[in-house]
Amino acid sequence: MTTDRLAVFDLDGTLVDTAPDLSDTTNVVLAGQGLPPISPAILRDFIGMGARAMIEKALHEHGVELTEREIDVLRDEFVDHYATRLARHSRPFPEMVAALDALDAAGIAAAVCTNKREGLARQLLDELSLSARFVALTGGDTFAVSKPDPLPLLRTIALAGGDPARTAYVGDSRIDYETARAARIPMVGVTYGYSDVPIAELGPERLCGPGEDVAAAIASLLPPAA
Repeated sequence: MTTDRLAVFDLDGTLVDTAPDLSDTTNVVLAGQGLPPISPAILRDFIGMGARAMIEKALHEHGVELTEREIDVLRDEFVDHYATRLARHSRPFPEMVAALDALDAAGIAAAVCTNKREGLARQLLDELSLSARFVALTGGDTFAVSKPDPLPLLRTIALAGGDPARTAYVGDSRIDYETARAARIPMVGVTYGYSDVPIAELGPERLCGPGEDVAAAIASLLPPAA
């Protein structure tokens, strides 16, 4: 399979607003430790760093310190519970639904490169009826390394039959920015996602806020159709 032009998307905070279910799952884990819930606003910027980072942030807010092994156990509990409810409240961002429609009409293929576990990412996209939109999907456990190492993005492009010189990346976080830079892929940064550093401060090639045309930003970074 070869792909003429390709857009690769991050998942959490870029394609799908997963914060509600991820925050709820964190609070279920806290409840199991006899701890009160944490505001989703406090956890939001840690979503892109994975379940462990969210748990550690929540424990820190309560002044609780656990061993690495104890946190590993909580992370496994988190993943098990999250799999039962990952699309209960999570929904694709409307800007991304419009972008996928426009990309399809323009003959630009789409793929996903996320640090979410591949199985969970596939399950989420299946439950949201989005899987058919993408020619390739890779997760944080697909390869031996995860983002911001450039390998997952470059391998995703290869799996999609794409060419890095004819690819744009779409993400919301510092990790996404660092990944794109390391892979030398131009980036569209969305400002409404989850990042410990505002994406606008990092300077991706294009920025899109709420309601803006993500597909047009992607197309502006790609060469003409072959």
